[in-house]
Amino acid sequence: MARNAQPLLLIAAGGTGGHMFPAQALAEAMVRRGWRVKLSTDARGARYAGGFPHVVQVEQVASATFARGGMLARALVPLRIAGGVIGAVLGQWRDRPAVVVGFGGYPSIPALAAAVILRQPRMIHEQNGVLGRVNTIFATRVDAVACGTWPTTLPAGVEGIHTGNPVRQAVLDRSGAGYIPPGDYPMSLLVIGGSQGARILSDMVPAAMALLPGDLRRNLRVAHQARDEDAARVTEAYAQAGISADVQPFFTDIPRRLSEAQLVISRSGASSVADISVIGRPAILIPYAVAAGDHQTANARGLVEGQAAILIPESALDPAALAAQMAAVLGQPQAAAQMARNALAHGRPDATERLTELVLGLAKKENP
Repeated sequence: MARNAQPLLLIAAGGTGGHMFPAQALAEAMVRRGWRVKLSTDARGARYAGGFPHVVQVEQVASATFARGGMLARALVPLRIAGGVIGAVLGQWRDRPAVVVGFGGYPSIPALAAAVILRQPRMIHEQNGVLGRVNTIFATRVDAVACGTWPTTLPAGVEGIHTGNPVRQAVLDRSGAGYIPPGDYPMSLLVIGGSQGARILSDMVPAAMALLPGDLRRNLRVAHQARDEDAARVTEAYAQAGISADVQPFFTDIPRRLSEAQLVISRSGASSVADISVIGRPAILIPYAVAAGDHQTANARGLVEGQAAILIPESALDPAALAAQMAAVLGQPQAAAQMARNALAHGRPDATERLTELVLGLAKKENP
């Protein structure tokens, strides 16, 4: 078994940005504290590893999901996962981690299962308001469950710790940026949605804005994130309504646009909710209806209950309903400013630090 003066943190995460971005934030913080860090993921996850500190060792594990492939591929999933677990047990026996942290996704199974077998200190971080499948499996088998969204629906007997979801430094740099309430002057609206769920926003938002009173419409300056195939018709719809709009498939400066917005219209993915909260902006949230476990509705719950956001389910979404809610926010400056303050109060700009302290606490319990 390898010995090293530096404690080792083993991070296990699935191959999506939702899992990998908070994992990256923790890796950066622990490297700064002098820890060695390894990342255990699959080939998909390895594509996101370019943003991790260069000193982080990336280990690709054998993993699979029941959600893709034909019958034969699905039948082989348990064997692939078992092979990954055996490899992870051998790896952790040779180089014992001080703590193992899972961020969800099937590729996190081998490292977490090995940590259970070897009785290593271990925890999971859940980004959404409903546990994912893998985190549900391990929630009762770890020493701590860190919750990015609050409240989070947890299995009976499991207590979560509200750490928040780590956000990018560019978002932290604009945390609590001054909010300019709506008024009779140019107003910025930001429309953002995940790539899978962006089409309905492209269908509904321009049509809703066209229904707003003319004196309100003429002041609007819209930044709308739309898929490539929808961009031309969205741009035309805004032009027909006499609204100035910047329509792009991806904005590289979301933090700046968020900080300048009087109102945000967004899906309620965990990272979007975290960004809106940390900067502090009024929002209309439209959860993605087919998200697993309806977790986007759960993600929105805290902001909605805290009177920082308005929720419109997809089943109730139409241009008239959306226009009415937009007019309500933009037509009440004092209420909009209060929504911005409420959002900021819900934010957790210190999420990375909270996660770091949990890791250090688990390591100290093992080696007091």
